[in-house]
Amino acid sequence: MLVNLFRLLSHLSLPLLHLSGAALGWVVYAASPSYRRRLNDNLARAGYGHLRRRAIAAAGKSVMELPFVWLAPARRVLPAAHIESLELPRAALAEGRGLIFLTPHLGCFEILAQAVSEHIPLTVLYRPPRKAALKPLLEQARARPAMRLAPANLSGVRMLMKALKGGQAIGLLPDQVPQQGEGAWAGFYGKPAYTMTLPAKLHQMSGAPIILAYAERLAHGRGFELRFVRFEEDLAGTPEQQARSINAAMEKLIALCPDQYFWSYNRYKTPPGVAAPVAAAAGA
Repeated sequence: MLVNLFRLLSHLSLPLLHLSGAALGWVVYAASPSYRRRLNDNLARAGYGHLRRRAIAAAGKSVMELPFVWLAPARRVLPAAHIESLELPRAALAEGRGLIFLTPHLGCFEILAQAVSEHIPLTVLYRPPRKAALKPLLEQARARPAMRLAPANLSGVRMLMKALKGGQAIGLLPDQVPQQGEGAWAGFYGKPAYTMTLPAKLHQMSGAPIILAYAERLAHGRGFELRFVRFEEDLAGTPEQQARSINAAMEKLIALCPDQYFWSYNRYKTPPGVAAPVAAAAGA
């Protein structure tokens, strides 16, 4: 049923989907106390409480644009993704050590891999959804000729490393809460967040340069502006130090369009089997 609904919605225009998405954002905000509390708390902690109204609308848009991004024909989707410049990633790939794209939950992160893979072969780390009904929808939506999906397990990590050794690009969501043993506690806007350390490990093993990427949602459904920023933090030291560097880079990137970050995401949850953080050790 969900697949059929998404297929139906994919025929609508992006401006109409974004307009209805803004309304949906306010409906969910009004209907769910836990969602409302988390969004407000995260915005206030980051110093962006004044952007609450825009963030609520953006959250709804991020949901309603998915049928278009996932299921509309490429001839409709790709023109909506305006790539600012491929000079930076192509120069990084020319070094011959592969390339690591880090893409947080900022703007329309779902369209990034789809658009970039049209120009640069890409392997993306993929965590199957908890709801089984969503699995075929997501796998079908993310399947692209030049994009490979690497599962979030040991075999997937091997796929990522193989791609880097072959001088190819890979993509990761650095602000996705990892599972036990796959991260370290580090401050994110002043509060400990269990943070993925895989990007640092892959960088150290391969020497691959890291580039931050995001797709800013343009007003009035005019599409998305895809931008690339060089990663400039130091990834030496302990896993905790590496995690702090990754979070610092994410905070700088989010500052470029803060209202479009996924503020309702439970970034500070403690994964099963992981000991609760010690504030001082996490740099909070």
